[in-house]
Amino acid sequence: MSVAFRRESDEEHLEPKFELPVPPGPNPVTERGYRLIEAKVTLLEAGVQVETDDERRKGLVRELRYWRTRLASAEIVAPRESEKVVFGSRVRFRREGREQEIVIVGHDEADRDKGTVSQDAPLARALIGGVEGDLLPFAGREDAIEVLEVGLPR
Repeated sequence: MSVAFRRESDEEHLEPKFELPVPPGPNPVTERGYRLIEAKVTLLEAGVQVETDDERRKGLVRELRYWRTRLASAEIVAPRESEKVVFGSRVRFRREGREQEIVIVGHDEADRDKGTVSQDAPLARALIGGVEGDLLPFAGREDAIEVLEVGLPR
């Protein structure tokens, strides 16, 4: 029989579903970040239990695998007093004439709207290691960021 007449499954034309990419390397988190991941796992587990639509359930299970992996690999890093900007630091700085304040956190806890930035973000990488008074390079400028204050999160 000709290939033109064979019955193709409906799923043959669907985009493949890949696993959610897990960021490489260690997974440092703040205590708050760990609790957020735990809460996400709990929420997804509950959702999987009650979801009746197969496709939505598969999506929830896929997302749950990601968050369980993140929970299993999480390493809580307690904030520590340091003159230098480190993971967990609250940093007040001036960039392009505007003062800003962020807390450097793990990948999954980052939320720019809440003032938390992933340690892997270019801004955090530029700040890490800096001390109060430093002028740091960023985005091609040698003195783009002025570190005003380094402290513990509030």
